[in-house]
Amino acid sequence: MGRIHSIESFGTVDGPGIRFVVFFQGCPLRCLYCHNPDSWDVGGGEEKSVDEILNEYERNKSFYKNGGLTVTGGEPLYQLNFLSELFVEAKKRNIHTCLDTSAGSFDILNQDKYNLLLKNTDLVLLDIKHSNNEAHKSLVGMDLKRPLQFLSLLDKNSIKVIIRHVLVPTITDKNEHFEKLGEILAPYSNIYGFDVLAYHKMGIEKYIKLNIDYKLSNIRDANQDEAKKAQIIIKDSYIKNHKKFMSNS
Repeated sequence: MGRIHSIESFGTVDGPGIRFVVFFQGCPLRCLYCHNPDSWDVGGGEEKSVDEILNEYERNKSFYKNGGLTVTGGEPLYQLNFLSELFVEAKKRNIHTCLDTSAGSFDILNQDKYNLLLKNTDLVLLDIKHSNNEAHKSLVGMDLKRPLQFLSLLDKNSIKVIIRHVLVPTITDKNEHFEKLGEILAPYSNIYGFDVLAYHKMGIEKYIKLNIDYKLSNIRDANQDEAKKAQIIIKDSYIKNHKKFMSNS
């Protein structure tokens, strides 16, 4: 049994096509802009079995022919065994599997326990929060090392990755930050795209309801034009630095 925060039957922003999106409960990060603080508590949510989730998927299967199953959170890797079992059974049904993760609970010392999951994962949406390690820790409560270690493991296993990044005004909205992000990602050859998301405060009501201080209340929402420009800078920096890295390796 896994602990599930919620399920979205017709997701269009978490992987290709129309997708069945399962939000896992529990997360070790405390991102200042998280819009699902109610997903942090690993003991919250509702218990569901793999069969219950996949049977729900099957009810609308015809809508997902160009999409598939995406797991997000919370942090799906927090429930690694259940996640691995879910993806194993999904692949038996020829379902495209996508993992959306910040890799905050990734443990490089026990990376062999991720083998079963990776064998059954088609795509990873990997969230990189900041290009500077100290700023990353201030923003999410954990350093940059774990997501990059997980990206390295994905690269070794030739798993396609789309990098996700949130543009937060005054925190992650400088050109030098975008260029640095492309630079630190340059060693990896499995990156197939970049998805920059515009920061918003739509989750602030949850903080009020949960009596949690929302520390970014004075920061304005970002817009799509800013996100698109940032995406181009990151992509161009990655391509330029990746070519340099490959020619020197």
